[in-house]
Amino acid sequence: MNQLPPSFPDFAEFPQGEVWLAGAGPGDPRLLTLLALHALRSADDIVYDALVDKRVLDLARDGAELIPAGKRGGRPSPHQGDINELLIARALMNRRVLRLKGGDPFVFGRGGEEAMALVRAGIRFRVIPGVTAGLAGAALAGIPATTRETNHAVILAAGHRKADGSPALDWQALAATGQPIVLYMPMAQLAEIVAALLAAGLAPETPASILHAATTPEEIVVEADLGSLVMAAEKAQLGAPSIVIVGQIAALRGELLRTMVPWT
Repeated sequence: MNQLPPSFPDFAEFPQGEVWLAGAGPGDPRLLTLLALHALRSADDIVYDALVDKRVLDLARDGAELIPAGKRGGRPSPHQGDINELLIARALMNRRVLRLKGGDPFVFGRGGEEAMALVRAGIRFRVIPGVTAGLAGAALAGIPATTRETNHAVILAAGHRKADGSPALDWQALAATGQPIVLYMPMAQLAEIVAALLAAGLAPETPASILHAATTPEEIVVEADLGSLVMAAEKAQLGAPSIVIVGQIAALRGELLRTMVPWT
C-alpha cells in the first residue's frame, strides 16, 4: 500500500486498557479497512474469530499475542460470556485489546453484546466497522443488494435458531414484505427456512443463490430457485460459512457476469 498523503486524517492512538471491536471483512484480507489495519499494528492482544483469514493476522505487530476465540455452529467453541470476561481481564491488565471479528462486529457478530459487557465493566472501547459478508460477498459474486428495478429495501436475517431451539424469526412476516432476504448462518436450518418461506407464499421459482466461503479462494456460488435450493445445497455439499440470498436480485448475477471482471 502506498504511503498515505499528508492530507489524510490521523489515526487515533490505541491507549492501554482499551478494547477495540473491529471487523476484518468477509474473508479476502484486501477488504480490511485502514482503521482495522491500524488497530492490528497497534494492539498488544488480538482476540480473533475462527473465520478471520490468517493473512489478516499476519499484519499484527511483532510481539502481539494472538488469542483464538472463534464461535462455530455445531462445534466446540468458547461461550460468549467467557469471551466477554477475557476482553475485560486483558483490558484490566492495561493491555491494548483488539477484538477482531469476521465481517462487521455489529452485524450478527455479537459485538453489541461485547460492547455492553465492556460498558458494565467500565472499560473504554471503540468500534471499527467492517465490510459485512452478506453485502460484500454478494456484490463480488455479481448480486447487487438493491436496484431501482427490483427492490428498494433488503432484509439481513440470521438463519439460526434461538438458544432455546425455537425459530428466531417470523418467516411469514419477512416473506410478506416482498423484499430480498440475505441469510447469514442459515445452513443448519436451511430446509426449515425454505419450507417456511414457501408456506408463507413465496413462489418456488423465486431466484436464490448460495455463496459459500465468499471472497476467499474456496468460494463456491450455487444458483437455484427457492424450490430447489435445499437439493442444490446438498448436491454441492455446502455447509458453513455460507450466505443465502433469496429474491429477484439473485437473478441479476447471470446478466452482470457477462462483462463483470472477477475479483482476484
